[in-house]
Amino acid sequence: MDGQSALLRLTTTFGGRIIETHAYRGDHTAVVERSALLDVLRFCRDEADLGFDFLMDLTSVDYLKYPGREFGPRFEVVYHLYSLAHNHRLRLKVRVEEDDARVPSAVPLWPVANWFEREVWDMFGIRFDGHPDLRRLLMYEEFQGHPLRKDYPVNKRQPLIGPKN
Repeated sequence: MDGQSALLRLTTTFGGRIIETHAYRGDHTAVVERSALLDVLRFCRDEADLGFDFLMDLTSVDYLKYPGREFGPRFEVVYHLYSLAHNHRLRLKVRVEEDDARVPSAVPLWPVANWFEREVWDMFGIRFDGHPDLRRLLMYEEFQGHPLRKDYPVNKRQPLIGPKN
């Protein structure tokens, strides 16, 4: 099954819960409603002809001040899936509003999502509901803010911390 067939399969199965699909230079992408995310991820993993058994990456994009995205959701959480058996890829995106920056955790489907989700939380401030241990991964616990947000002040001074006795 090629990428275009995978997108067709998702739109046929999930209907309006797939907001849009597109393909560009061999990259096939589906934008999914947040409420359908876990169902779509599980379907991609468990359907034999799709067989996306490998979560290659999970990241986020901040579209603050991005031309053409001024009035849409500020963030997207992006999942890159790969099928070892079929050698095909798929990208899933979920749009996330700044005021409700949360999505369901994919850890029950792919345990490696644990680290990916912690990184997205740490860098962008997007919460993952149901995550078993959502805490900072790259920054120290007292760090204030999320440094990959486009509005993070680059000259911000952080609290000094010392060794704990």
